[in-house]
Amino acid sequence: MRKVKRLHPAFRDDIGDLITRRPVPGPAIGHVGAFLFLNHHGPQTYAPNNRGLPFGPHPHRGFETVTFILEGELAHTDSAGHSSIIRAGGIQWMTAGSGIVHAEVSPADFKRDGGPMEILQLWVNLPARLKMAAPRYIGAQAGAIPSVAADGATVHLVSGDFQDTRGVVESLTGVFLSWVEIEAGGSVTFTGLERRDVFLYCARGMFHVEGTAVAHFHLAELSPGDAVTITASEPALFLFGHAEPINEPIVAHGPFVMNSEAEIRQAFHDYQAGKFGVAEIVEA
Repeated sequence: MRKVKRLHPAFRDDIGDLITRRPVPGPAIGHVGAFLFLNHHGPQTYAPNNRGLPFGPHPHRGFETVTFILEGELAHTDSAGHSSIIRAGGIQWMTAGSGIVHAEVSPADFKRDGGPMEILQLWVNLPARLKMAAPRYIGAQAGAIPSVAADGATVHLVSGDFQDTRGVVESLTGVFLSWVEIEAGGSVTFTGLERRDVFLYCARGMFHVEGTAVAHFHLAELSPGDAVTITASEPALFLFGHAEPINEPIVAHGPFVMNSEAEIRQAFHDYQAGKFGVAEIVEA
């Protein structure tokens, strides 16, 4: 069984009026294997006639972004021609691959009416063989995401398999991703973790792993093992994932994650040359 090796608090790094916490990268942890970066936006309540989220058009190359909309709604547009508005309980999975420009903003009705907002965005690395893959986008509303009940816990299955159920997204690299709501007294066990990078972040409440408490806004770095059991004495919500290790250099600069400085310079050159295309914000 895996145990908690170390806890990493999420540090506040607000973006304007958007409450933002980031557990990774942090002072004591650069990444969790294939899992590179997590921004936890909110929870907060926007007043009517707000400016909404500030993530206008910007580029990416060499990795994937997975966005979990816990509260509120999020409008996506990108230079590959995808657009959607995903609401609470839904997800957005974008493969930046060879290069994409996308915008993630609040829809017009949210800016007009306001309301609660809480979003998690996770960056997942791609191996060298896939860094220049064709860009891809999948948006799924809450009703399209399988939910599996497990002894007082509900596993919302984004990708991978759990108890004979398959997630809504087919990951290019076999990544398992879910978010889990667990009741007081609930318990859930994940197996098949040997030689996998495991990502475990508590967004709400508190849970325990082999007797160690993991409170909200904390990332749990786990010891090696094939399984982990998560129990709760109070309601909690957490992000859980695992992935095959990518034993390659990681060179990250701003919105690009590649294997070398030369590839980063090329990414900037290609973006500035207009090779990523254009994403226009669509008001809806």
